[in-house]
Amino acid sequence: MRETVGAWAGVPLPVRRLLAHELRSAASLGRWVLRRPPHGVGAGELAAAYTGPQTAMMYGLVFVSLIETVALSLLIPWPSVHRVVLVLDVYGVLLVLGMHAACVTRPHVVRRDGSLRIRYGALFDLTVPADAVASARVDRRYPEGRLVSLSEDGVLDLIVGSQTTVTLELNRPLSFTRPLGARAEARTIRFHADDPRALVAALRQPAPP
Repeated sequence: MRETVGAWAGVPLPVRRLLAHELRSAASLGRWVLRRPPHGVGAGELAAAYTGPQTAMMYGLVFVSLIETVALSLLIPWPSVHRVVLVLDVYGVLLVLGMHAACVTRPHVVRRDGSLRIRYGALFDLTVPADAVASARVDRRYPEGRLVSLSEDGVLDLIVGSQTTVTLELNRPLSFTRPLGARAEARTIRFHADDPRALVAALRQPAPP
């Protein structure tokens, strides 16, 4: 057992986080297929979906992958090569479906204590305490950059489908973990929610006693 733990500890952090992401995505795919309740959402808490802008793209990628699989099965004459390509194509399709399933089953959550859990599938997870939020507003933007982008002045963009719809101004810097494990701090957070008005309204409600 100690040897296994030691071997795992020797794996670089980005690789470990990617492997963990794939395992969580596989579990999310099972949760999605079985129609289980969203992950991490308690009674009386608001689950805020964010997959709207990317759903068509995800299904488009799956469709293209399936077409590619069929086309290669007709073009590749060598059975051994065909089997390898088939395995890789099926893995790719499951990877895309797992990523989308993780986003569907792991929504943002406005908790009963007024805190906000901001997520992107199994790749990103940040809890913002209620007392750290100076203001929240609906604010549609179309920033450029990767999924998680941090500017020099501490503005964190969590971009879905090339857009964000909610802006949180914080009253203190908040540390977070990037998808590959690096740590950073944000002073403003911009992210996407399919129904930003409902999320902002829930954040503005006073926390129950």
